[in-house]
Amino acid sequence: MTTSKSRKEQQLSEDKKLLHRFGYAQELLRDMGGFSNFAISFSIISILTGAVSLYGHGLTYGGTGMMGFGWPLVALFCMLVAAAMAELASAIPTAGALYHWASLLGSKRWGWYTAWINLIGQIGIVAGIDYSVALFADGLLSPVLGYRMTETTTLILFAMVLLSHGILNHVGIRIVAKLNDFSAWYHIAVVLILVVSLAFLGNRPLQPIDTLFQLGETFSDKPYWLAFLIGLLQAQWTFTGYDASAHTIEETINPRVRAPWGIFSSVVFSFVAGMVMLAFVTLSVHDAKAAVSAENPFIYVISQALGTTFGQTILWLIVLAMWFCGLSSITSFSRMVYAFARDKGMPRSDWFARISKRYRTPVPAIWLSVILSFVLALVDYFIKMVNPNTTYTTLAFLTGVSVVGLYVSYGIPIWLRLVAESQGRFTPRHLGPWNLGRWGKPVAVAALMWIVLISVVMVIPPNQNAGIALVAMMLILLVMDLAYYRDHFPGPQAALRVSAEELARREAELGG
Repeated sequence: MTTSKSRKEQQLSEDKKLLHRFGYAQELLRDMGGFSNFAISFSIISILTGAVSLYGHGLTYGGTGMMGFGWPLVALFCMLVAAAMAELASAIPTAGALYHWASLLGSKRWGWYTAWINLIGQIGIVAGIDYSVALFADGLLSPVLGYRMTETTTLILFAMVLLSHGILNHVGIRIVAKLNDFSAWYHIAVVLILVVSLAFLGNRPLQPIDTLFQLGETFSDKPYWLAFLIGLLQAQWTFTGYDASAHTIEETINPRVRAPWGIFSSVVFSFVAGMVMLAFVTLSVHDAKAAVSAENPFIYVISQALGTTFGQTILWLIVLAMWFCGLSSITSFSRMVYAFARDKGMPRSDWFARISKRYRTPVPAIWLSVILSFVLALVDYFIKMVNPNTTYTTLAFLTGVSVVGLYVSYGIPIWLRLVAESQGRFTPRHLGPWNLGRWGKPVAVAALMWIVLISVVMVIPPNQNAGIALVAMMLILLVMDLAYYRDHFPGPQAALRVSAEELARREAELGG
C-alpha cells in the first residue's frame, strides 16, 4: 500500500523532472503545499493592508460609493487577469514566471523587459506594504510615547520593518511558509473580529445599507467621474502581488495545479472578505468629511466607532496583518530576482543567483529586495525635503508605481500568448492541467483592456509623480538594454541546453 510519504516523494520526483524539462536544477527547497502557495498570494493581497491603508484615498475621491461599486468592479477584472495568468503558470511552471512566459511566447527581449518592469512593480509593492506598516505603527505609537509623528520617524520604522522581513526570509522558507499559513488564517480571524466588533460593539448604530452605494460625493477638486477613477487605486493596489504563487512555484509540490489555484483563489477570497470588511467599516462612518480630514482616516473611523482603547487594540491587530503581508512580499520579490539572475538577466547575476547552502534560500536576492525597496521610499523622502509643499502622499506614490509596474508585467505575457495563438505557436496541447478551455482567449482580451485602462488612471494627477518615476525607470532600462542586454543575456531558452549531468551537479552541491 502506497504511503503518504512515498506519494510525496513520487510527486517530488515528477516535479523535479518537469523542472528539468525547462533546463533548471531543483535548487530551491520544494516543500510548500497547496495552502501555503495560496497563503503567500492571499497574504500579499492582504485586504488588511491595501483596503485599509488606502481607505482614506478611496473615501476622499469616490465617497462611500467607492466601497460598494469600486471594490467589486476592480475585483471582477482582477479575477480575469488572475485566471489568464493561472493558465500560463500551469503551462510553464518555473520561478521566472512572467518573464519566462514572455520569453517563451515572444522572445528573450520581451522576457528581459517583462522581468525588469515586474521588478519595478515589486520594488513598489514591497515599499508600499512596509511603508503602510510603518505609517500605521507610527500613528499609533506617537500619541502613546509622546513624540511627534514625522516623515523621518515613519522612515525609521519603515527601515526596521524591512530589516525584520529580510532576516526572516534569510533564515528559511520553512519558517516563512509556516508564517504565511498562519497569516492567511490570521487575516480571516482579524476581519471577523473587526466585522463583529463594528456590528455589535460599536458606539453608534450602523448607517443604512444604501450608504455603500451612494455615488456623486467626492472630497476632491475633481469632477466625480474622474475622482471615482482615481479612487480605484484603493482596490487596485490591494489586488496586486498574486503572482507570488507563480514566483514560488519551484518550491511548491504539484505546481501545475496548486500554483494556478493559488493565483486565482487568492483574488476570489480576498474579494469576498474585503467586501464584507469594507461594508461594515463604511457603514460605521457618520461624518465622512471629518474622516477624510483626519491624519489617518481609517484610524479615525475605527477609533470613533469602537472607542480609543478597544479601537487601538483592533488597529494593532491590523498592523500585524500588514507586517505578515510585507514578509510574503519579500519572499516573492527575492524569488523573481533569483530566477532572473539565474538566467544572467542583471549585472552581477552570478552573485544574485546564489543559494545559501545552509538555508536553501536566495540570500543575496533577498537583501537586494530589501535595499531597493528602502531606496524607493528614500528617494520620495528627499523629494519632499526639497519640495515640502507637494500634495501627493508617499503611499500613493509607492502604490502607483507598484500597480502600473506589476500590471504591465502581467499584461505582456498575456498579450504574447494571444499573438502566439494566432500564429499557431501556442495551442491547446501546450496548456497545463489548469486551463479555461475555449474561454481562455476572451478572458485574456478583457484582462488586457483593464490593464491598459488602469495603467493610465493610476498615474494621472495628483499621482503624476508615480508616472514620472516609471518613465525615469524605463529610460534606465533603455540604457541597460544597450549597455548590458545585448552582450550578456542569453535568455531562459539557454537553460534548455544545460545537460542532465550539470543539473545533477548543481542539485548535489545543495543536497537537493
